[in-house]
Amino acid sequence: MDNFLAQSGCEVHCFDPSLQQPHLQKAEIWFHRISVDWRDPSPSFLVTVFQVDVLKADMESAEWKILENLVLEGVLDSVGQLLLELHLHWAGFEVAGDDPSVVRYWFSLLKELERASFRLFHVHNNPKKPHLFLHKNILNASSAYTLSWVNTRWKPS
Repeated sequence: MDNFLAQSGCEVHCFDPSLQQPHLQKAEIWFHRISVDWRDPSPSFLVTVFQVDVLKADMESAEWKILENLVLEGVLDSVGQLLLELHLHWAGFEVAGDDPSVVRYWFSLLKELERASFRLFHVHNNPKKPHLFLHKNILNASSAYTLSWVNTRWKPS
């Protein structure tokens, strides 16, 4: 997907804190040694708000808190499309409560996307992932889904 976007003329940036170099360009894709940490009250760099055509994120179970931050910070207005891999095998980092409370929290974040004028246009499940939902085996479920939304109020600059 990243290569396809880059070859289609999109400027693609990937963020991976495990990189050896601070910045690296491979073909048309930029890689940066930066991590996203929703708990850091004073990040080491200033955030400049850009318009982002497509934001694709796989945050390995931190996505719920990061999505909450995107909603609370009002960042979603500057995003055209959001492709987010969600992990459902457990509640996620710093998400607590019984199963119904966790599901209500997840649902409330997805509803906030709708309130921000995002519309779901594609769902992809990963059949290679275990069939777990909050630590329970469920036959036709996957523990990871990629949900793709489009911002219906998007006006690219």
